[in-house]
Amino acid sequence: VQLQASGGGLVQAGGSLRLSCAASGRTFSIMGWFRQAPGKEREFVASVVWSGADTDYADSVKGRFTISRDNAKNTLYLQMNSLKPEDTAVYYCAAKQYYGGNYQNPRSYDYWGQGTQVTVSS
Repeated sequence: VQLQASGGGLVQAGGSLRLSCAASGRTFSIMGWFRQAPGKEREFVASVVWSGADTDYADSVKGRFTISRDNAKNTLYLQMNSLKPEDTAVYYCAAKQYYGGNYQNPRSYDYWGQGTQVTVSS
């Protein structure tokens, strides 16, 4: 099983980025994005169930970020709009095999990607 995140970069405040996470090896019931800023704990950003019908977002990104997945390509996405300097962090994709548990808790996830850096300048 491998998760490969990409799409990070440097963007000005108010700009947009789209992160991708290509999964291989199997499909997953739940996939999510987390982020970690320097000196801070890893925090939940968004999650999505296999069908895409149910999504969840951290309050800090609600209305600005959109999580989606393409199961045919086994790929997870995070569209990030209206970016703010406080969104600067390393973003990680994560995957969980089975439903159940707290999807906002990083310990609930079974697999992790390597992370992609997002930097938002003011």
